[in-house]
Amino acid sequence: MILPVIMAGGSGTRLWPMSRGNYPKQFLALHGDLTMLQQTISRLNGIEHKPAMLICNEEHRFIAAEQVRQLDVEHSGIFLEPVGRNTAPAIALAAFKAVEQRQDSLLLVLAADHVINDEASFQQSVANATKLAKQGKLVTFGIVGDKPETGYGYIKRGTQIDSSDAYVVDSFVEKPNLETAKEYMATGEYYWNSGMFMFKASRYLEELKAHRPDIYAACAKAIAVQSADMDFVRVDKAAFEACPDESIDYAVMEKTQDAVVIPMDAGWNDVGGFSALWEVSNKDGNGNALFGDVKAVDTKNSLVFGDKQLIATVGVEDLVVINTKDAILVAHKDKSQEVKQIVNQLKTEKRSEVTFHREVYRPWGKYDSIDNGDRFQVKRITVKPGAKLSVQMHHHRAEHWIVVSGTAKVQIDDTEQYVTENESVYIPITAVHALENPGTVDLELIEVQSGSYLGEDDIVRFEDRYGRVEGQK
Repeated sequence: MILPVIMAGGSGTRLWPMSRGNYPKQFLALHGDLTMLQQTISRLNGIEHKPAMLICNEEHRFIAAEQVRQLDVEHSGIFLEPVGRNTAPAIALAAFKAVEQRQDSLLLVLAADHVINDEASFQQSVANATKLAKQGKLVTFGIVGDKPETGYGYIKRGTQIDSSDAYVVDSFVEKPNLETAKEYMATGEYYWNSGMFMFKASRYLEELKAHRPDIYAACAKAIAVQSADMDFVRVDKAAFEACPDESIDYAVMEKTQDAVVIPMDAGWNDVGGFSALWEVSNKDGNGNALFGDVKAVDTKNSLVFGDKQLIATVGVEDLVVINTKDAILVAHKDKSQEVKQIVNQLKTEKRSEVTFHREVYRPWGKYDSIDNGDRFQVKRITVKPGAKLSVQMHHHRAEHWIVVSGTAKVQIDDTEQYVTENESVYIPITAVHALENPGTVDLELIEVQSGSYLGEDDIVRFEDRYGRVEGQK
């Protein structure tokens, strides 16, 4: 049976400031009501498959688990990569796990951040791939392009396999310049490289061992030491860190003699930048894709995204305007790929905006940093029903909690009390304390911190149901 393997790593820096290090694009609802990860899982409906396996990094584990929970579907575990090592090692972990369970499944490898508008065509392409994968072929899906594209690698097809809708892979080619891309499109023999694959778990490992035994050995060593933590599966960190960083294309697909490409014409887009997001979005009569509270006058072919605040545009064309709670991006649509240069500057300056949104998600809920000054910080905190923050203590700050809605169960040193709407409680410096939502609706409160140091790393944690050790609530 098919085991979907969903790659949910990556930072999506070309979509900053919407996408950031701690909350990248695969967890955002960019095209519809569901997030991109949730759409990836949902489009498997109609395909007979096992519960999907996810691969993501440590920082995103609770976001991924929560988004799967919201869909009310089962999964086959969430693998946590200690460090990013590209797709070849990540897929190897999934393949080793499938073989370990004595289930030589057909791995359907998918990225968590792609848009596919024609799900029926996608599912048909998967069905076409199944027979070949069972025969030991390593199948990749080539996107039938509608224009010369310089942002993707290409796959050149070779001879047709019998009378099937599949071809031997002639070659993989790098991202071309525009003239070369036009030549590729004119021949009809080239497809965009989608980064989606299907093969037996054992066949992938055989080919990886043959062509990149160093990656094979490192991943085998890493998965030999596993630890389970709730929904999450961790592997040996040192062994995985020693693994080479390599894509599946370079490590296996370009070297194997059994690579097969199946054309897919399913309205695919990897949403690699704001121009791509504009392309896949619904537009008004002037070609504008507008999100949020936007008033557009004499505005054409633009993408405007507003988070809460009103945005007004007058007399502009081909612009990207992105307004989040703590950052604004204005770019020409044709230059929007260059937002990575801004991200690089922010990294150099060690700005928090490259990694964190003002609103930060935690396994127990979220907090929004509303205001701050030299010796104070104000946050709006939301705690999910039944959730509890860690038992902790601060050396440098005191806190006031004012409940806006719901009921809070508060521990301060050796006492417990319930705090309800319009009531408040004071947490002195060095007091051991905890906050819990015992109710069935979200707990909303305002937290006012005051003290000489207000950093998130001023936390001494005594007990945490989520297994966290980093200095964050």
